[in-house]
Amino acid sequence: MRCFDDGVEVLLQKRRKEVKTMKTLYEVMDGSGEDEEKLKRAGEILKAGGLVAFPTETVYGLGGDALNPESSRKIYAAKGRPSDNPLIVHICRFSDLDRIAWDPDGRAELIARAFWPGPLTMILKKKDVVPQETTGGLSTVAVRFPSHPVARRMIDAAGGFVAAPSANTSGRPSPTSARYVAEDMDGKIDMILDGGDVGIGLESTIVDLTEEEPMILRPGYVTQEMLEKVLGQVSVDRTILDAASTQRPKAPGMKYRHYAPKGELAVVEGEPGRVVACINDLCRRAQEEGKKTGVIATDETVSLYHADSIKSVGSREDEEAIAHSLYRILREFDDEGTEVMYSEAFSSHGMGQAIMNRLLKAAGHHVIEV
Repeated sequence: MRCFDDGVEVLLQKRRKEVKTMKTLYEVMDGSGEDEEKLKRAGEILKAGGLVAFPTETVYGLGGDALNPESSRKIYAAKGRPSDNPLIVHICRFSDLDRIAWDPDGRAELIARAFWPGPLTMILKKKDVVPQETTGGLSTVAVRFPSHPVARRMIDAAGGFVAAPSANTSGRPSPTSARYVAEDMDGKIDMILDGGDVGIGLESTIVDLTEEEPMILRPGYVTQEMLEKVLGQVSVDRTILDAASTQRPKAPGMKYRHYAPKGELAVVEGEPGRVVACINDLCRRAQEEGKKTGVIATDETVSLYHADSIKSVGSREDEEAIAHSLYRILREFDDEGTEVMYSEAFSSHGMGQAIMNRLLKAAGHHVIEV
């Protein structure tokens, strides 16, 4: 069942064309006494149906009132986001979960005690107070309790329920700094709260609790192994490291191409020496065609490549550093006008699973095996 009829879709398309008409306020959260006034203003904007971008511990979010259907429509329009792609409802108190979702078996409370506030999103059956515009027409709702202090204070000022996907144009790399939020959203939203660079750099883990066996629909900082210590057996959706599912998404990011730079990106997988040789050969061919090339390498291999721009995401021994750097590097390639990019592959276990999931999405699942 679709949430929106064709008439609403036409309205959304019209808004996407008209959306660059407003003055976007830009406020830096600097720890001064003025921060509370900035947060109060952000809360007022959200309560009035406006949109505010804000930092979380994962990436920057684009917030609107989760219980206001019009706010959710504005989010879809500002991002150019498909209207059947669900939004995540952000809360700032665990007790507020009961107002918007059902937890019949207590599993939500169990993992909330282990991982909230933090980078974990739960999918639960929604209550009627949550409009279908927020959930993409689904009977379930995705809920998260972020740990970033600015996010929590802003959510509180807004009334406690803020729907927020990442604060980027749909399909582009998620922003890890306010600079990239402004690049995509200036003139489209009411306010940007600049809280500096984020900590984790990849979106939250999403776990579906509506089935008998919990299932990870999007990997992130909270890994399968971490969840299984609390819940027992946890499965992983088979499309995470495969081509995008043709089914309607139960969670953000499952169905559509995401995180993509403007140029072409491919992931090269195989024995390390062969990967380096292959990437260098591909870059040479692209350069002969007059294209600007880029390579996503690691500290261990960065000196081995020959391209116009070579960037290390960090050491393979530090997956958290790789996760933190990935989106920034994709954005830097865009800044440099890089046309063709190649990346090494990473582990498909632990945090590496989240890194590979984002890379494959960014590359449109273009993998070269050597």
